[in-house]
Amino acid sequence: MAELYNAAAPKKAANLSVNSDLLRKTRELNINLSATLERALKEELSKREAAQWAEENRAAIQSYNDFVEQHGCFGDEFREF
Repeated sequence: MAELYNAAAPKKAANLSVNSDLLRKTRELNINLSATLERALKEELSKREAAQWAEENRAAIQSYNDFVEQHGCFGDEFREF
């Protein structure tokens, strides 16, 4: 499976708008904004890429499910549970 993103890519400055009270409370607790944002973006990117993969492969997944429903799973005759 391909990497989600290049973790070794150089950092790049970005201008963001953040709720001022949220920012104040975050700074009071010494929360690393960059690390927190990167973690949140990674999670969101992962979710969206998974959803995109599922959509792109929806027809194949449905076809497989139909086959299993009609013929059963490979190796069912050897199952002991």
